[in-house]
Amino acid sequence: MTNSKKIFMSILLTASLAMPTFSANADTISNNTEEKIRVYVEASDTPTKSAIKGKFKVRWELTENGFSTEMTEKQFSALQKNKKVQVTKVQEVTLDTDIKVRAANNQVAAAEYPTQQTPWGIKAIYNNSNQTTTSGGQGINIAVLDTGVNVNHYDLANTVEQCKNFTGSTTVISGCNDGNGHGTHVAGSALADGGSDGAGIYGVAPQADLWAYKVLGDNGSGYSDDIAAAIRHTADQATSTGTKTVINMSLGSSANNSLISSAVNYAYSKGVLVVAAAGNSGPNQGTIGYPGALVNAVAVAALENVQQNGTYRVANFSSRGYASTDGDYVIQQGDIEISAPGAAIYSTWNNGGYNTISGTSMATPHVAGLAAKIWAQNPGWSHTQLRSDLQNRAKNYDIKGGTGATTGDDYASGFGFARVN
Repeated sequence: MTNSKKIFMSILLTASLAMPTFSANADTISNNTEEKIRVYVEASDTPTKSAIKGKFKVRWELTENGFSTEMTEKQFSALQKNKKVQVTKVQEVTLDTDIKVRAANNQVAAAEYPTQQTPWGIKAIYNNSNQTTTSGGQGINIAVLDTGVNVNHYDLANTVEQCKNFTGSTTVISGCNDGNGHGTHVAGSALADGGSDGAGIYGVAPQADLWAYKVLGDNGSGYSDDIAAAIRHTADQATSTGTKTVINMSLGSSANNSLISSAVNYAYSKGVLVVAAAGNSGPNQGTIGYPGALVNAVAVAALENVQQNGTYRVANFSSRGYASTDGDYVIQQGDIEISAPGAAIYSTWNNGGYNTISGTSMATPHVAGLAAKIWAQNPGWSHTQLRSDLQNRAKNYDIKGGTGATTGDDYASGFGFARVN
């Protein structure tokens, strides 16, 4: 996620209504042309859930007796009177990118070769200024939950294993078109493979498999239930295919959302490593967004291609944790875990060319790619062993540049910069 407004999600509202009132109102549902809103309905028991499901089109069933759907404000108000129901307005999620770094003069048109095959972030994470190609990640899936991905991009086409859309009128539909560019950029940093002729751009782990899941619309907006559904779907796919999977979420919210947090916990319980952007609300303390702030997600801070105090510098825009937890090397809610390149990152773009943008969104896929590369080299590891290895690698390159960065575990850079070498 680039320098942005935060992604805002809903907080559960407890409501109640008598079923006769609901039934009377439901008779007009099919004829109601009012604008509809996205809601999450949580019934106290299965019969109540079944009765309500019969009146509305179910979108996602994310809890035992709950589901998301769409209804009018009038219908929502009626449901609030039911004592057997909790109803949530699922607020719109917005992804704002920094227009300045997305200016047209930064873009490279389709069919043109990249001006850099291994951008500074790739060279930095490989710890090799002469790096010309990359390798690794074979057999590991990287699920990019974002605005979609241009899966026909020359440098990504060979990596695509799944392409699904969670934003359509039905549940999961085929396709993952990216009309925004953000998701394509993220995917490139994680696993672009240079194209069939090897003359394109390279990500960290080009042999990894891309699961491109569109959870935000082309305008950068979406809903928390779609994101939660995609997280759960990723975990179920990983389980059913018996494969190791890393989720990349370059998005965030200033507030914890129960649908997304429970989905992250579910995925983590299934052995999936979840990597998420810390957010772009720095340099003040306590600004890490969700799901990055969750204990079961690896929160990634953004580094600049600038040396300070002998190390790379944490970008000013990168969100911070709390100084009170510095030095403990223990991940608590709201902590930065790892730092990675995130400022002025050059990568694939949705027009088939390339673009340079900034944000913790750009740092996150560097870590997801690194995780895939390491996991492929150690297929017997669990996701928790992999996470520990990432932390140990980060300790080996302590970050001391930028506001809040100091020796050891700190609230700006976390454990440090995890690298290949």
